[in-house]
Amino acid sequence: MKDFIAELEWRGMLHNTTPGAAAHINQASRLGYVGIDPTADSLHIGHLVSVMMLRHFQQCGHKPVVLVGGATGMIGDPSGKSQERNLLTEEEIAHNLAGLKKQLAKLLDFNPANPNAARLVNNYDWMKGYSFIGFIRDIGKHITVNYMMAKDSVKRRFDPTEETEGLSFTEFSYQLIQATDFLTLHRETGLSLQMGGSDQWGNMTTGVELIRRMDGHEAHCITCPLIKKSDGRKFGKTEKGNIWLDAERTSPYTFYQFWLNVSDDDAKSYIRIFTMLSREEIEVLEAEHAERPNERPLQKALAREVTVMVHGEAEYTNALQASEILFGKATAETLRKIDEPTLLAVFDGVPTYEISREVLSAQTNLLTLFTETTDIFPSKAEARRTFQGGGLSLNKEKVTDLDAVPTLADAISGKYFVVQKGKKNYYLLIVR
Repeated sequence: MKDFIAELEWRGMLHNTTPGAAAHINQASRLGYVGIDPTADSLHIGHLVSVMMLRHFQQCGHKPVVLVGGATGMIGDPSGKSQERNLLTEEEIAHNLAGLKKQLAKLLDFNPANPNAARLVNNYDWMKGYSFIGFIRDIGKHITVNYMMAKDSVKRRFDPTEETEGLSFTEFSYQLIQATDFLTLHRETGLSLQMGGSDQWGNMTTGVELIRRMDGHEAHCITCPLIKKSDGRKFGKTEKGNIWLDAERTSPYTFYQFWLNVSDDDAKSYIRIFTMLSREEIEVLEAEHAERPNERPLQKALAREVTVMVHGEAEYTNALQASEILFGKATAETLRKIDEPTLLAVFDGVPTYEISREVLSAQTNLLTLFTETTDIFPSKAEARRTFQGGGLSLNKEKVTDLDAVPTLADAISGKYFVVQKGKKNYYLLIVR
């Protein structure tokens, strides 16, 4: 068995552990879990940090458990938040659970034939059996309010210098429910380890304390640091929001581009955290990057590994081909092969024009289309100069006749025309 703690340490994935955790884990094959609340039907890359902890845990010979919080998802965790979040219905949670289960199956080995197969559990299965009286009698009496109030996640919500809305009793009870999850899994399976982000430390240690007080048994927690960009900004967020693992929420091309475009400093840390590459492989890549930083070998390897892990080899290849379109290397055939979401992702942000079907049916030629229907060129004279210089392409094919009349049959997916003016200027025409 590989040393799990040592693996996390060199990867920069270890923030805090309970005393004795390393010795406990190294004694035998252990069960350890990460909790994920089903607030959406997809994971985003912020979740990948704790899932990668489980991947390494499994590779080190241990048994990973993913606890999807069907019960806690109905409440809301106060950790790291200033406002109470919206409560979910049972139907919304069931829908979200199905989406998360599908994604997790790509990231962990759930094959029951393997001795350390991953497991997926839902805390609603045991929490639904508790009555309010039963819960405060069986669980609440073992943890004092003083102990709960001392947690940073709770104290922050009462801090008059913080912009918060206070803390409802519902959210205050969250750490007791999370502790009950730990206790239940410990009793049912012998599980003795919980993992998660550093913002979860308070909730996690409450579980350790509950197990100690009620059963007198040893249990442990391990946290990883909260991942931030090198400039201090929040990791995983863009101007358009989260980077999701669901291909319909975030296209594989956009997903690939996110990792490809990280800074050198971020690439050095992310390639340790978000890939399964060995220390030796990463050090080779770092040496290559030091010699040829303009070729960005770290970013390319990072983007490849994470995209293949989440979306598969075929989608990685598609994303790679699509990324070549803007740099002039792609052919007309490549452009026509990519799907519509990828096409729109590639040309997101370029000047876009909507043209009616009537314009095409009226036999409008390219010169008129580029100068009158749209303002790609301010004048016909400029359009002709660019054309004569060989700097005008339509759907990645050089324009050889400005009097040519495009039809819907020429459009990509029956509705898109990609115009390229010079080497770097692109325009997208959408036929409505």
